[in-house]
Amino acid sequence: MDKLSGVEVFVQTALAESFVGAGRTLGLTPSAVSKSISRLEERVGVRLFQRSTRSVKLTSEGQVFLERCQRIMVEIDSAENELSAMSDEPRGRLKIGLPLAGGLPLPVISAFMQAYPDIELDLDITDRVSDVIDEGLDVVIRGGELNDSRLMSKRLGAFRLHLVAAPAYLADRGEPTKAAELTNHACLHYRYPSTGRLEPWPLRRSRTAAGELALPMTMVVSSLEALLYLAQAGRGITCLPDFAIKEALAAGRLKTVLDRHMTRSTVFWILWPSSKQMTPKVRAFVDFAVERFKVGLVD
Repeated sequence: MDKLSGVEVFVQTALAESFVGAGRTLGLTPSAVSKSISRLEERVGVRLFQRSTRSVKLTSEGQVFLERCQRIMVEIDSAENELSAMSDEPRGRLKIGLPLAGGLPLPVISAFMQAYPDIELDLDITDRVSDVIDEGLDVVIRGGELNDSRLMSKRLGAFRLHLVAAPAYLADRGEPTKAAELTNHACLHYRYPSTGRLEPWPLRRSRTAAGELALPMTMVVSSLEALLYLAQAGRGITCLPDFAIKEALAAGRLKTVLDRHMTRSTVFWILWPSSKQMTPKVRAFVDFAVERFKVGLVD
């Protein structure tokens, strides 16, 4: 069991590239994670990580070992799922990947916990695209295009991005009537925490006579909640999903602008490995999410 525990700690550390991140996932202190890795390295006789003050990176030997260990963890999960499938009652641990979506999935998770108390939940909430199979996840909720033929999927619903600002801000600075006028406004942008990439504003016309429209970078922040707060405080115009702003719009704290100039809607999907037998716990969550997830969406 100690060997198996060490393998799990190793895999989580490799994925998080951090003792702190691995410890947060496993419920261990960073010191306990570090000691477990050291014992594993001593046992196998090679260094698995290059350590620095900010992160840990796999060595070439560690990369080879990770591939083997991930397959081992997947096989263990499969064995547990096969045992779980022998029972008609949904039970056991369910590993779920969720998006950073302004709290949208959380009411579904809370209601599911109440409906299925025998299922233990292990949540991975992140903006990165989780690899469902390699990371041993049972099910994932994801927004965007699907391109993995190894996964089964069901549609949960769609959302649109809107440009919004506080009425007081628009009264003071003026309401833009075309995309080019955004260059005269304070623009608040969202940055994806895991990649550092900025969320593009899906404007229908994003070119000017001088070329591509360059929006002011008044503020860049990696939190939807922070953008929502700052926009309501009158600090500028920002781009947010409709489910995150519906209450503020209804209360008059925010107003949409340039609606006719916005394009593109995005679909939320629920995904699970097609190679695994669909266990009662996975089936229960998929059916529950399909029924309940759309309640939080605008459409």
